[in-house]
Amino acid sequence: MPKTRLRVLIGKPGLDGHDRGAKIIARALRDAGMEVVYTGLHRSPEEIVETAIQEDVDAIGLSILSGAHMTLFPKVIQLLKEQNAQDILVFGGGIIPEEDREQLLKAGVAEVFIPGGATQRTIEFLRAHFEKKYKSTPEKLTNKATLPGI
Repeated sequence: MPKTRLRVLIGKPGLDGHDRGAKIIARALRDAGMEVVYTGLHRSPEEIVETAIQEDVDAIGLSILSGAHMTLFPKVIQLLKEQNAQDILVFGGGIIPEEDREQLLKAGVAEVFIPGGATQRTIEFLRAHFEKKYKSTPEKLTNKATLPGI
């Protein structure tokens, strides 16, 4: 069956107990027409990757405010590689210093968003990325129309 919409997993790795931002971005992505899987709080990188593979998502968005981003984000990327699922895009957000952002980008995180940024920026980023990947128009990536070439 052809893919009809982008599927995005929003995960809260580690001990971070604040999920307001994750829920806001999950709702914004859903309202933009994407299918969203929210894992809830306190998930291990292993649980996030397992769920992403089981749910056949296109992208994983990690939200973290606890300061453990330099450990948890690379761990998710490593686990995806080990599972031969490195085609799943990883992006993140939270309280992340600029110097850490650059290191995360070099480690394979596709983009890092900071609190207070417009949710539309995340939506546009995902649409642009997958437009290139699927050679489709951005509108087709978030509605029920079939994506060509998938």
